[in-house]
Amino acid sequence: MQSCEISSDSTDDPLSRALHRHRQPRIVVIGAGLAGLAATKTLLENGFTNVTVLEASDRIGGRVQSIQHGKTTLELGATWIHGANGNPIYHLAEENGLLEHTTEEERSVGRISLYAKNGVAHYQTNSGKRIPKDLVEEFSDLYNEVYELTQEFFQNGKPVGAESQNSVGIFTRDVLRKKIMLDPYDSESTKKLKLSMLQQYLKVESCESSSPSMDEVSLSEFGEWTEIPGAHHVIPVGFIKVVEILAQDIPSRVLRLSKPVRRIHWNCSSQDAEEISDQADHNQDQRPSPSPVCLECEDAECLLADHVIVTASLGFLKKAHETLFSPGLPQDKAQAVQKLGISTTDKIFLEFAEPFWSPECNSIQFVWEDEAQLESQAYPEELWYRKICSFDVLYPPERYGHMLSGWICGEEALRMERCDDETVAEICTELLRQFTGNQNIPKPRRILRSSWGSNPYIRGSYSFTQVGSSGRDVERLAEPLPYIKNTKAPPLQVLFAGEATHRKYYSTTHGALLSGQREANRLIELYQYSFDAETTKPNI
Repeated sequence: MQSCEISSDSTDDPLSRALHRHRQPRIVVIGAGLAGLAATKTLLENGFTNVTVLEASDRIGGRVQSIQHGKTTLELGATWIHGANGNPIYHLAEENGLLEHTTEEERSVGRISLYAKNGVAHYQTNSGKRIPKDLVEEFSDLYNEVYELTQEFFQNGKPVGAESQNSVGIFTRDVLRKKIMLDPYDSESTKKLKLSMLQQYLKVESCESSSPSMDEVSLSEFGEWTEIPGAHHVIPVGFIKVVEILAQDIPSRVLRLSKPVRRIHWNCSSQDAEEISDQADHNQDQRPSPSPVCLECEDAECLLADHVIVTASLGFLKKAHETLFSPGLPQDKAQAVQKLGISTTDKIFLEFAEPFWSPECNSIQFVWEDEAQLESQAYPEELWYRKICSFDVLYPPERYGHMLSGWICGEEALRMERCDDETVAEICTELLRQFTGNQNIPKPRRILRSSWGSNPYIRGSYSFTQVGSSGRDVERLAEPLPYIKNTKAPPLQVLFAGEATHRKYYSTTHGALLSGQREANRLIELYQYSFDAETTKPNI
């Protein structure tokens, strides 16, 4: 392992003096997404000099992936800064001038369509008819009323009735169906249309929650997710610029790309550490001192460490935790990994030579009239396309050209990922023709899509509180190893960061960044405390 001797600007602060008095702790950060980079940046800024970042893929950014498309940038991953007031991502972007070219129309407080504040969402049925705007607004108001009810269970400690099975989807469907069916003024055809719109809204909500279905989202915990006040913002030059700002002061020798970790050995005894270190390529003049952690990489290199910050996604932990950690995770932490939810939300970008939609249209929403009484939004494999809930119009056209962004989630997204571009483009074109009633819509001249579910190092988009899980599971996932009750072992050997470890801001970029800073601060406080304890020893 190469020694990362990063020069510090100053060693005048107490922490730096404490670290230089003794051996610098060896810290390894697994993952170069927002959480990993935030942790690394915080550590380096606070006097830690022996820090190494191991990133499995060949790029930094994690679930931030901006793709250059002609003169514009498309986001395969994170797209919006959700909220401004106190949002560290927003302040980072604003301070560095990344929001200067954001138009007013790209700022919205709406929950459904976030690309443009102006314009109208076109709700189209599979028979090619547009649902009247007043009927859409009427249903939207009704849906939002019930959405607010779903927040009350956590926020007001309201008990959950057994009939809902603690499911957001089941509760929402049951309450709205009763309200719709009891409306004395609507005709039977209007009621059926509203019931079909309900299914479409739940698909959109599933994409936003990154859940296979809202039936799997916990009703009792749904209201704990906290929205930061303020508008939603896009970053015209690409969300990856936030990543690059975080990484710009991290020396290149600290970042090691294409370096997947096979196993994390923790709680190693001195003998264990010596045996493992015999296998390692240290490239150092002297034998390293024993460390409680050893990281075994896929290329057979072993790195010794005092601390490791694991920022792997929840999807990756679900797949790999049994073999990734040695010894295995404590039972309660392993249960938290399994109980919390993560699914795949994918985007499908379609570029057209000319727009076939009207200038005021900001999205095309797909309403299947034959799904009014649908109880499950899990489709047979050949009908995966039914989970595509909508296509948003990217705005402004001066930047994006004539581009649509489709949304799909759950198992159906994984099936879409297994199809080739030609197949997906053909199916999307047929859907657009069917729902708009315009048989002359040409095939797109280009298609671009994400594939987060099949990415072996990510395996999903972002986390949600699944039925049966709670915020306590998020806290358990975030708790470092070994647990504090084990006082004989070296502390904070394995720390955990990433959006899934933030109880209030899970699923967000700001949650990821804050979690990385949180774990770095644990180590800073540990060594600050060690220094303070040493300097206050009584003279005997």
